[in-house]
Amino acid sequence: MPDTAPLVQKMQVNAAAVAAGSDLETKIGEAPFDGTITRVAYLPASAITGANTDSRTLQLFNRGTAGAGTTKAAELAMTSGVNASADDDKAITIITAASANVVAAGDVIEWKSLHVGGTGLADPGGEVIVEFTRG
Repeated sequence: MPDTAPLVQKMQVNAAAVAAGSDLETKIGEAPFDGTITRVAYLPASAITGANTDSRTLQLFNRGTAGAGTTKAAELAMTSGVNASADDDKAITIITAASANVVAAGDVIEWKSLHVGGTGLADPGGEVIVEFTRG
């Protein structure tokens, strides 16, 4: 079978909890092959209730093979009405504009939990899942 056949590979990592007012960057791993990011999900350890004034934004970045790139591949703003239940798969919106979800083998993939406004929301930590598709 040629190495261009469709293939889906999943990476998972447990991201640590983040206090209100703090940010966290967590390396997920390296893209296993040339392809696209086709799914990003977060399963928080406890519920997160979105808020407009002090909130949190969850992001996935492609840092390139050198680990210094700035391509944002997925993002979800935890604003009012955007909530995540404990241990429930919360989809993170993949950015397809300008091929932001395209990866090359060896690209460093990183999760970022960013507080927004004032102290922001606390992030309880949890499992981050990223799926890559080739072909």
